Amino acid sequence: MSRQGFPDITPELAVRRLLHAAGLRYRVSVPVPGLPRRTIDIVFTRNKIAVFMDGCFWHGCPEHATQPKANAEWWRAKLDENMVRDVETTDHLTAEGWTVLRFWEHESPERVAHRVATCVAGRRDGQLLEGLRSEKF
Repeated sequence: MSRQGFPDITPELAVRRLLHAAGLRYRVSVPVPGLPRRTIDIVFTRNKIAVFMDGCFWHGCPEHATQPKANAEWWRAKLDENMVRDVETTDHLTAEGWTVLRFWEHESPERVAHRVATCVAGRRDGQLLEGLRSEKF
């Protein structure tokens, strides 16, 4: 527990710097609407895009997750609960009309930022088209 990460983990900071440099503005650590004690790492509120940067240990990365040997049963239950909560959060946000993007901490920040920027641009274009369709000329 002494090595537990802080909200501003290095990969997340790298992605945020790249997004900001690309001219994108976002909010960080925003509470999940309707679900207490859960937060979204990077949020584009107007476009309803939620970005999660999941740590390999805490969220059960299939490539890098490890199993603690001390108190193994308790840790297995704790980590399983985290993965269930991740699915629950994603399903809740999706049902509310959000686009949810999840990335592992080991993924390239450049690749993550590119995928997020592409999603934001696509969502903006879609909203612009919807706005034009609803205009009365």
